[in-house]
Amino acid sequence: MKRRSYLKTITLGSILPLANPGYGFIKKSGQLFQGPLSVHFKSEWQFWPDMKWAGPQYWGNRLQDWLVQDGKLINDITGFNRSLHLLTLQNAKPKANLLLTVKIHRLNAALDNFTEGCLGFLVGAKGPFDDFRSAAVFGEGFVVGVTPGGKLQIGNQYLETGLRAIPEYFQLTFQTETTTTGIQGTVTILNLENNQVLFKADSLQLNDLDLSGNFALLSSFGKNMGTDQDEAAASFEDWEITSPELYQNQENLFGPVCFAQYTLHRKKLKLTAQLAPIEAITGHKIMLQFEKEDSWETAEETRINHPGRAVHFSIANWEKTADTPYRILVEIPVRDGVHSYSYEGTIAREPADRDELKVAVFSCNAHYGFPDADIPASLQKLEYDLSVFLGDQFYEITGGFRAQFTGDFDKQCLDYLRKWMMFGWSYREIFKHKPCAIIPDDHDVYHGNVWGEGGKLADTSSGFSSAAQDTGGYKMSPQWVNMVQFTQTSHLPDAFDPTPVKNNIGVYYTHWNYAGLSFAILEDRKFKSAPQNVLPKEADVFNGFIRNPDFDIKKHKNTKAELLGARQEDFLEAWVRDWSHGAEMKAVFSQTNFATVATLPEGATGDDIVPSLKIPNRGVYITGDAPTVDMDSNGWPAAKRDKAIQIISKGMAFHIAGDQHLASFIQYGVDDYEEGSFAFAGPALNNLWPRRFWPPVPHVNHTIQNPAYTGNHTDGFGNKFTLHAVANPYDRKREPKILYDRANGFGRVIFNKKERSIRTECYERFKEVDAVDAQYPGWPVVISQEDNLLKNAAFYLPHIHFTGYQQLPLLKIYENEELIYVLRVPQTNYQPRTRKPAKYSLVVEDLDTGVIKTLGLHRAQPLEKQNKVLQA
Repeated sequence: MKRRSYLKTITLGSILPLANPGYGFIKKSGQLFQGPLSVHFKSEWQFWPDMKWAGPQYWGNRLQDWLVQDGKLINDITGFNRSLHLLTLQNAKPKANLLLTVKIHRLNAALDNFTEGCLGFLVGAKGPFDDFRSAAVFGEGFVVGVTPGGKLQIGNQYLETGLRAIPEYFQLTFQTETTTTGIQGTVTILNLENNQVLFKADSLQLNDLDLSGNFALLSSFGKNMGTDQDEAAASFEDWEITSPELYQNQENLFGPVCFAQYTLHRKKLKLTAQLAPIEAITGHKIMLQFEKEDSWETAEETRINHPGRAVHFSIANWEKTADTPYRILVEIPVRDGVHSYSYEGTIAREPADRDELKVAVFSCNAHYGFPDADIPASLQKLEYDLSVFLGDQFYEITGGFRAQFTGDFDKQCLDYLRKWMMFGWSYREIFKHKPCAIIPDDHDVYHGNVWGEGGKLADTSSGFSSAAQDTGGYKMSPQWVNMVQFTQTSHLPDAFDPTPVKNNIGVYYTHWNYAGLSFAILEDRKFKSAPQNVLPKEADVFNGFIRNPDFDIKKHKNTKAELLGARQEDFLEAWVRDWSHGAEMKAVFSQTNFATVATLPEGATGDDIVPSLKIPNRGVYITGDAPTVDMDSNGWPAAKRDKAIQIISKGMAFHIAGDQHLASFIQYGVDDYEEGSFAFAGPALNNLWPRRFWPPVPHVNHTIQNPAYTGNHTDGFGNKFTLHAVANPYDRKREPKILYDRANGFGRVIFNKKERSIRTECYERFKEVDAVDAQYPGWPVVISQEDNLLKNAAFYLPHIHFTGYQQLPLLKIYENEELIYVLRVPQTNYQPRTRKPAKYSLVVEDLDTGVIKTLGLHRAQPLEKQNKVLQA
């Protein structure tokens, strides 16, 4: 976030130099604090209109619990562990002298009914990682404040003050001074109704390390979140911090533009910017601007009118031939003027002329590694042209608070936005300057699993648990689901068929052409049947698992159930035939893959045991597992799974997926092994659910370099697949294990249009990407485009010479009028293959003129018998 010009009140809190007039605002990019500096910070909420946000200089836990009203900061709930962190100042020198003051007005008369709690400051807040963002979200620190019984809490001590309750309106002052005997503190409670000192404690002995970290306001009542009351606890005003030795960085603002993502498709640029909740400020403006000759030109102007606080821009006829800087400029009228903020990025030149297109692949982002600074740093060392985030951008527990399923609709939206903003705070550098596809999965819509059933509403009459999910449909309201989809997918190319499903829930499945690659973007969950609704009752389905050990799901392959749904099947049929706009290779993006590449201890009837399963040492083979029957995977329903594979294989499309929490590289089989597309399921960024694949093998002869689990397999539904690599979790002997032992990482897929090859890489997190062992065993894997259907195909059709074409044409192969496959031929002399010795029709399409030539009916034969040559 950058400021267009210096304004004293631009951040809802000025930081003014005390000793050296040459300091002022630090104009330095990045997140490092600079100092020590003599500063005086003072909040300035009094200048701002009412809004459901504390401002860009602050991070609120939770977002919906802090707002500006009548010039004051309101803690709009009485709850456990609510805090508001200052992002631009830190106490990085523990012995710095501090002076903190704030005025507090108690709003909830029942505060003193709590047995535990505090109103005041949180000083020296630190998170799991040495990063101000980690401290802002998860920080624990030194508490200074007044408890419900009127005591003064100072760290872990409680001092009697003579008070019996929290005062109605008071000023809290906390001062530290470094002496020859250490750090001494003074706390003063001043009654603001009569300016009388209610209590003062001085000569408090403090530990300097306790005071190093973030500054925050604290409003915490109760022992846990189960004691929250939906009533405002207190208001805060005139928060001041004075010190001769603090560290600052004004670039650490977050908002009002938090991040933005875009795609470019067939000369149409679509960009969505995520804003903070400033929609209530009359007269605010949001402009998309592009740099032209050292100045900025406005292309579109808008304002927030969406509950997701996202704004969307669409630019037709984009024909830029060079990288083009853009910025989102926000102008906010406040009581003392107009404040301007900007967020800058780059619309990358479409690299259609390059042989290679490199795709960075991400999914499954729990908060264990937040703010995940190592991921963008790793990507800086790797070339990539676009990125894809394939679902579970966050989880319901992201940020340390449970999801808000009920209550005020807008607070539900703000609850989502806090988790979504954490995602952007971690990864926005990855897609700030490159196009990006983002698709939501089940946890993004507050589901453990979701079977959308065409937009049906789930039965939540008994709550929002797994039992509600099993009824099929969405637990959250259609308006809320649409809000989520807009924030995450509105920048994607226009939907193939935008007709909403049931309850007016929108769709986004689409075709994305970029730099010679043709991507199909699917919605795995929206049309899928709930297994409980289509399988016999004796299956005893719970959370998508069959609990009856005597029920054989393989005998129910043809159960009438949907996977992608007829609409998406029709889309894929059209997509595999569409090679316009320079498409040379095809790939599918989806939430999950079409197989269940996972095992559980034999006899397990659910995967709730996954997080507690023992993580083995590297090189150990786990025995006693069996294939799972997890119907959340796209291995079920099996018949529709087969149909999906058969369709995408017609276009020799490679499949890239997320969701599985277990990286794998497989080839699909239908009637036989190795007859369908290859699929890469990328590893989890932060693995909430460390799945594993330890299939029973007759003679275990296992090493890291030659694993026993590779080869042909059948999953719990009877689906065939051939496994080439899998990234099982292993004990890395590092703490915390929840972060290091769960096979975290990311992927990269490199499409070489000249060689028609696909190289897949799978990087292990917390290793240097250029290290010898940077990738999981088995990777990288390289296949050819034709391997996606024709691996081991041993029958040949006539050799074809193509002449007179401006660009290489399409070749379509039919058997009895059924399309077997279509591809843009890789060279002017080409000999097609097939998997069986039948008669096939050969059709050639000139993509420049639209002229179609039929080359007749020909029998596929072994190579030594095929000597025909055709001219096309």
